[in-house]
Amino acid sequence: MEKIASFTIDHNRLQRGVYVSRRDVTPSGDVLTTFDIRMTEPNREEALTPEALHAMEHLAATFLRNHPQWKDRVVYWGLWVAAPAII
Repeated sequence: MEKIASFTIDHNRLQRGVYVSRRDVTPSGDVLTTFDIRMTEPNREEALTPEALHAMEHLAATFLRNHPQWKDRVVYWGLWVAAPAII
């Protein structure tokens, strides 16, 4: 079975920053780019609170949806948060 590219990254060694997670090309030739925005270093820093992440999500989405250059180019802005499972 082919490994998913993002699963081959050692997330424990990632530094803070913006990374290109993947690029997909649509049948019409448009390029969809997925970014991974790391704001803390895994297992070395405290995670941001859900409230802080939610506020940043709304600020970024509002900015991008109103920016003349980006408003027609951003398909989705949202969060994916890795959190421990509660069983």
